[in-house]
Formats: sequence, C-alpha cells, structure tokens
Amino acid sequence: MQRTIPPFRADHVGSILRTPALKEARIKKAAGHIDAAALRSVEDAEIRKIIAKQEEVGLQSITDGEFRRAWWHYDFLSQLDGVQIREVEGGIKFAGVTTKAEAPYVYGKMGSKSHPQIEHFKFLAANTKRTPKMTIPSPSMLHYRGGTGMIDRNVYPKMDDFWTDLGNAYAQAIKGFYDAGCRYLQIDDCSMAYFCDPAQRKMLADRGDNPDELEQAYAYALNTALAGRPADMRVTMHVCRGNFRSTFVASGGYEHIADLMFNKINLDGYFLEWDNERSGDLSPLRLLPKNKLVVLGLVTSKTGELETKDSIKRRIEEATQYADLDQLCLSPQCGFASTEEGNTLTDEQQWDKLRLVVEVSEEVWGKN
Repeated sequence: MQRTIPPFRADHVGSILRTPALKEARIKKAAGHIDAAALRSVEDAEIRKIIAKQEEVGLQSITDGEFRRAWWHYDFLSQLDGVQIREVEGGIKFAGVTTKAEAPYVYGKMGSKSHPQIEHFKFLAANTKRTPKMTIPSPSMLHYRGGTGMIDRNVYPKMDDFWTDLGNAYAQAIKGFYDAGCRYLQIDDCSMAYFCDPAQRKMLADRGDNPDELEQAYAYALNTALAGRPADMRVTMHVCRGNFRSTFVASGGYEHIADLMFNKINLDGYFLEWDNERSGDLSPLRLLPKNKLVVLGLVTSKTGELETKDSIKRRIEEATQYADLDQLCLSPQCGFASTEEGNTLTDEQQWDKLRLVVEVSEEVWGKN
C-alpha cells in the first residue's frame, strides 16, 4: 500500500544536479559580474523547473534540490548564530579527491532566532502542491569535521554546554520551519555511518575524541533538537557514508550503530544506503521498531548505470526477512549533488533513476 504521509514509498534524499544556468550564474556572482538579487532570480527560475520535473516523474516529496547551497551542510551551519565558515589547512578527504579547505567555526553562543533557509522553504512550498521537504544537516556535523579545535573554548569551556546549546539552536530552527508550514523535515547525517568504519574511529581517537562517548553526545544533541517538535511534523534522518563527486569517505555496515539510531533517537524514519558491498548487509533492520520506517537506498546516485527492476525487488524481498514490507520504502542511496560540483552522471540519468524508484514502488506497494 502506498503512503499518504512521509516518508513515501518512492522518496529521495533531496539534492539534484545543478543546472548549467545555475552554475553559470554562481560563477558570475563569485566573479562580481552579477549581484545577489540577480543570482536569486536565476535560482528561483531553476528551482521552479526542477520542482516541475520531480512532480513529472511521480515523486510525492519535493525539494528545491539544494540549489541555493554550495555545501549540503556548511551553508546551513554557518547561518546559525555564533557560527561562521573559516579556511582550514585541508579539505575533507574522499576516495581520491579532496574538497575545498573550509569548515564551520563556533565563535559565539549558538542559536537560531530566524534561520535564513526558512525563506528557502517558503519558496519551495509556494511552488508545489505536493509535500515540500526541507533537508538540513544533523547537529553532529558542526562538530565532526574539526572537533573541539573548531570551537572557541572561551565561549564553551564545558562541552556539556556546547551540546545543549547546539541542540537548542536546532530546536529553534526546527520551530521556525514548522511555523513556515514545514511538515516533512529530513536531517542529513554522516557521523552515524562513520562510527561504523574502523579508520574513522581511529581518526577520532587520534585527535582526542572517544568515539563511543561521541555517539552518545551526538544522539543527545539530536534528541534535544527534536524534543519539542509537534506531533504532525514528520522527521527522518539520512545516514550517509560521504558523497562528493561520486566518491565516498567511509565503509562498513550499520550493525554497530543500529540500536542507537533506531531505538534511542526520536525520529520517524531513516534513509539508509545499501547500494554496494561497502554498505554491509540488511540484517540491522531486525532492530527497527514497529513504529518506524526505513527508506532503502538501493539505487545508486554515484553512477549513471541504471539498476534493473528485478535486482531492486530482490533486495526489497531480502529486507523483508528483517522488517515488515509495510515498514519499508525506496529511494536513491544519496543525493545527486551533495555539493554544487555534483556527481558524475548526466541530468537524464538522474531523472531516469528517480523515475525507476517511482515505478518499482508502484509495482511493489501498488498505485495510489
């Protein structure tokens, strides 16, 4: 049976390949050839186009493709009160490629009295009759990149205060989105998957963090953020192993983190990546409580090769060994452009994959 509330049987993580017109406008803005208003006009026009395209392929949840962002996370984080983007020594190291060398720095008391991206949501909602979905990074992503080295310890000498203020800042932002009409919020998180990779755990330990303690701190900040959310606001979390120009950071199945994710964090559902052998098997689904859902990321966003319907259906059937079919949905494993650079597939291949997700969902769960 199809679902009338999020997450939907056919869903998606949210980011979409930037269009040529948008890329050109951003280059011109960076060079000083156009102003912010001119860039915004191009963004508006291109977002309207991809809203229409999402509706055309049959999706019920609609995003703005993150077209107003350079990063999936830093744009949001840097607009929290007390946070700014700073240059750092090196970028994030993915498999064979490195990002721009910048990261968020906490220089003051955190808050979110009126987050600028609330206006992004309002534009999205005004231009679709389907369910507008807002995507924001998890609170953990403010800390994971640089740890305490990217926090002014004069402002936060005690990390307990940092985690509480971070959660409360998010709670303010979430209330702002709700008041603007948002009823479907997706929180994007890499840390939970990174905790399952021995190399990432070693990196954390080497810089002075205890990975086991950090897992609990991140869960606390997220639960603090979600504590006051209204009952009619559906909140899901996408758990990612890294996505930049079709590369990745981490490997490993969800077994280590599944109980914490599923049973200790106050969420309605989870977008989980299972598109290749790096993702581990589906057995962690056995820990999913009956009142929650998992969106199976079985269609890769990293390459253009189109999966077969039969192969996807076999994986869905395999998943039903551990969770009820009614608790499952389908999506690409990640967004198509977690940063403005985008993954290495064509625009046509991107839409073919989203169309495939819709078609398979209708064949497995029926049509509306």
